[in-house]
Amino acid sequence: MATRALTDPSLYFNRELSWLAFNERVLEEAADDNVPLFERLKFASIVASNLDEFFMVRVAGLMRDVENERDEPDLAGLTPLQQLNQVREKARAQMIALRALVGDRILPQLATHGLRWLSWNSLPPGEQARLSAYFRDSVLPVLTPFAIDVSRPFPLLASLSLNLALLLEPEVADGEPRLAVVQVPPGLPRLVRLSESSGTAFVVLDDVIREHLTQLFPGQAIREIACFRLSRDAELELDDEGGRTQLELVEREIRRRRRSDAVRLEIEDSASAQLTSMLEQQLDLDPQDVFRLAAPLDMRVLMTLAELPGFEALRDPPLRQVDVLEGESRDLFTVLDERDLLLHHPYDDFDPVIQLVAQAADDPDVLAIKQTLYRASGGSPLIASLQRAAERGKQVTVIVELTARFDEERNIKWARALETAGAHVIYGVRGYKTHAKLCLIVRRSASGIRRYLHIGTGNYNERTARLYTDFGLMTTSRALCTDASAVFNAITGYSDPPRLSKLVLAPTGLRRRFLTLIERERRRAEAGEPAEIVAKMNSLTDGSITQALYSASRAGVKIRLNVRGICVLRPGVPGVSENIEVISIVDRFLEHARIYYFQNGGEDEVYLASADWMNRNLDKRIEIMFPVEADEQKRAVVGALRAMFKDNVKARRLGADGVYKRVRRPKGETPCRVQQFLQDEAQRAADVARERSGTTFEPNDSSGI
Repeated sequence: MATRALTDPSLYFNRELSWLAFNERVLEEAADDNVPLFERLKFASIVASNLDEFFMVRVAGLMRDVENERDEPDLAGLTPLQQLNQVREKARAQMIALRALVGDRILPQLATHGLRWLSWNSLPPGEQARLSAYFRDSVLPVLTPFAIDVSRPFPLLASLSLNLALLLEPEVADGEPRLAVVQVPPGLPRLVRLSESSGTAFVVLDDVIREHLTQLFPGQAIREIACFRLSRDAELELDDEGGRTQLELVEREIRRRRRSDAVRLEIEDSASAQLTSMLEQQLDLDPQDVFRLAAPLDMRVLMTLAELPGFEALRDPPLRQVDVLEGESRDLFTVLDERDLLLHHPYDDFDPVIQLVAQAADDPDVLAIKQTLYRASGGSPLIASLQRAAERGKQVTVIVELTARFDEERNIKWARALETAGAHVIYGVRGYKTHAKLCLIVRRSASGIRRYLHIGTGNYNERTARLYTDFGLMTTSRALCTDASAVFNAITGYSDPPRLSKLVLAPTGLRRRFLTLIERERRRAEAGEPAEIVAKMNSLTDGSITQALYSASRAGVKIRLNVRGICVLRPGVPGVSENIEVISIVDRFLEHARIYYFQNGGEDEVYLASADWMNRNLDKRIEIMFPVEADEQKRAVVGALRAMFKDNVKARRLGADGVYKRVRRPKGETPCRVQQFLQDEAQRAADVARERSGTTFEPNDSSGI
């Protein structure tokens, strides 16, 4: 029997359809009656937000490929046109299912808890009168009616903005109806709360505006009103023409994004064919780009409901984070001089990272701070500390990734604030996103210059650190700090890719290292030795990595993968991937940490990384992978990784048919929800640490600069 070629398209899933399968798993959480009701609102909002980004980025890219007549198939053998047709169909089904779920199940269940979302016609006359006054005083002054005719072109509507389209009666008998547009003001609350006498009840702003549009078109007969929403191509095209700086290029592309091509039109399903066709023509869209949906549009508004104060019984229990420094000196330099700190967020508090940079800003012995920033929060305390450090004369170097998608404008704003404070701001390496997570502090000590390093898998964002699972290592390891210095120098100066002893850098060596590690397990399996690979990541899309995993599976390597999102690898194929198991966990926290374990004949190696097994991470981004070597830390990381495969509540297993099915819990087996398990384990470890306080900890290799 011939050996199946590992390039066979039937061995791969299409990445876009795999992403939609991930969004389907999020939708399943929104539909799960075992999930608290406000958490279901969050999941429903995330489904809608995910679809918005999917159309603005992935569907837009496919549409450009089709327009440019590119027909090269992907790993799964699908051309861009075939992919586009399939993803439109799947995405349409998801959008319809989301609205049915919200309208038929979630909102009625909210009403039983006293929280109501009402239509205008269901309001009592007193409430309608109050809202009419609100419209007159607070909404009408903001609105602008746009008539569309030969002298007045269709307005430039922002991507994802909510708008009302009107058909006005023709000016002359037998004439064509006239088109007009009114934008729902994005600066006003979308949910308008009713008076206290109505309890916790809301009506959407678009309904209030709809009922009063005659005030914007006095003397005109309105034939029809329908709500609609656009999605535009959001890709940034950073070409080098004109010799512009990276900052200028990004600013120009952000402006261009506002007038880029429309890729999706969502419109109320009550809209007439005539009105829909007129909008299609104005926006240069085909009928397959139009999605007729039940009102109200833009389900992201559900997040507003989920964040209402009160209703604690409808939420997950509060997160109990561990303070890893409880009962110890709050001087982090002293702590790190004694031992490393491994942080597992959100179970461990992110405060030590914030505190380290704040302490560095205020410490007169700190000479320099070097940091990468990809996505920071608004009002970030880390950025405030970096500004303060620069203002106090310390050498502060910040590598800012301007092109972190949809955070570009925020990143530009605080990059300029850092420059104003006196920091050296570097906008990365042209052609590559800087996605590595590094913070290096250089400090004088009695024994000479000493370096302190934080390196992690997640962003320097204290808000998402409560929502995403990530690992971070705080260390004075001489080898790691020396490597980190070399990485910063390579990014900020003119130098060849650095020679590193511990860190592994993309795009220069990370792909090669992964392939070497996988190949080593394959050779051990062929030699009859135990061989195992266990990995956790956001997505797996890289062809060469997938083929290496297939080859290792054929040799007998046991491979277990926890891939939260996209996975192009097809597990369970006889003769190819029967030794590969793939699970996905969608739960309260976004699984974000990247962990890679290789058995290595019993001399196991464990790595944490900022990179997934994706083409873009390995070839188009500056990424870092670092080893976990201290025994206690290694046990913690591997224990968390292996626990993922014991989850029988939130885990779903990917089948060879491409279908994800919930892991079945055998009768009588104790339920295991891994995120709750890890939260409990963190609390138990903290209790043990308190009991043994004063015990000597495992030393690190910090005996030198």
